[in-house]
Amino acid sequence: MLQIDQALLPADFAATLERFWGLSGAKILSIEKNTANLQGSPVLTVSGKYTAQGWTEWTQGFQYGSAILQYDATDDEGFLHIGRDTTRDLMASHITHMGVHDHGFNNVSTYGNLWRLMNEGRITESAWERAFYELALKCSGAVQARRWSPTACGDGFIHSFNGPHSLFADTMRTLRALALSWQLGHVLMGEHDERIDLLERLITHARTTARYTVYYGDGRDAYDTWGRVAHESLFNPTDGQYRCASTQQGYSPFSTWTRGLAWVMLGYPEQLEFLDTVTDDALAPFGGREEIVAMMTRAARAACDFYLENTPTDGVPYWDTGAPGLAHLGGWRDRPADPFNDHEPIDSSAAAIAAQGLMRFGRWLGQHDEDGSNYLQAGLTIMRALLDEPYLASDPDHQGLLLHAVYHRPNGWDNVPADALVPCGESCMWGDYHMREAALYLQRLASDGPYLAFFGPERP
Repeated sequence: MLQIDQALLPADFAATLERFWGLSGAKILSIEKNTANLQGSPVLTVSGKYTAQGWTEWTQGFQYGSAILQYDATDDEGFLHIGRDTTRDLMASHITHMGVHDHGFNNVSTYGNLWRLMNEGRITESAWERAFYELALKCSGAVQARRWSPTACGDGFIHSFNGPHSLFADTMRTLRALALSWQLGHVLMGEHDERIDLLERLITHARTTARYTVYYGDGRDAYDTWGRVAHESLFNPTDGQYRCASTQQGYSPFSTWTRGLAWVMLGYPEQLEFLDTVTDDALAPFGGREEIVAMMTRAARAACDFYLENTPTDGVPYWDTGAPGLAHLGGWRDRPADPFNDHEPIDSSAAAIAAQGLMRFGRWLGQHDEDGSNYLQAGLTIMRALLDEPYLASDPDHQGLLLHAVYHRPNGWDNVPADALVPCGESCMWGDYHMREAALYLQRLASDGPYLAFFGPERP
């Protein structure tokens, strides 16, 4: 289990973060220079070079959003120009992409970050530019909300690209698109001019995910353990009845794919932060603040606890807690992760996502009269591991930033070096983006700067 360093402080990372952003900027420039002719968005590295991997186009926002985060952290306007210009020129199709649930990934990472920077006074106020970002965010949230599958119990969920039967754990992190669209005063207009409330869809999706995707040790099945997360939940599309747990990228429906776990760990705390900005009157029709906050807090706490208990001592997880090769790594929870072992790959991208979730959840608990210090310190402990070798890619010829990430182990999409038996040494676009985002979050904590939140601050 994770060995939490209770003495770490955000300020302890100042020199490490300076080095990190120096490496990060060079890699962004390398990607912009060398991937222009890819057939599709860069997804993962092969021998240190970013390549495309078709499934859905869900990583382009991470590519250009990374440049925006780099500007945010360093004030280097060259990266602002990259992020702003590519968002303007290349991201429009993602706003109206009807076939995916990934709107928070692509559009909040680009349009949303630029809108946030304008609210913070970090980029020049422009009425037309602001309107451009806000229109994109309004439309993105409405399109996401349109992917709606009702359930037999009267709730529903945003279905994944697999179809109307499929609820993904990942979508908890993409609900930021719905939140921003609602915050900007938008609604989804349905048949016969029905006005569909985006906040209702956000809360309902979060409730459905908490009920079916997160486990609480209540005896739901033989593998019901506090905090275990199923990647996918399946429903009968005819009548909305829940059928079973499933997975696309994990080892089995009854084990925990750690990146899916991490999406839940980050998604719920962010929404809890967002709910603090929403009035009681707005929440009353959907169960009221007390019920909604309790539901999200329980899901976040369970997922975070499971991660702490089922991760190696440095906080970097193997790709699935039930992966069969772990049986050959006896005591793997009792020592640091080994990215170079011969049996199962680790997933550093899950660690970067989880670290931010733990830090946010711990801080949120502390602001609501609960002791969240253990979660906050756990997030800092993971960041210490990721900001150093063997995870931080210091080789200037490697385009990745965060090493030892895994995309799709069951499909065999990840590169296995010639001298290895399992994937290692490579990066992925979401891992690099979320590492930058977690580093920026940590930097804001250390400098006591404006709190990093997708929904704020309010417009000056």
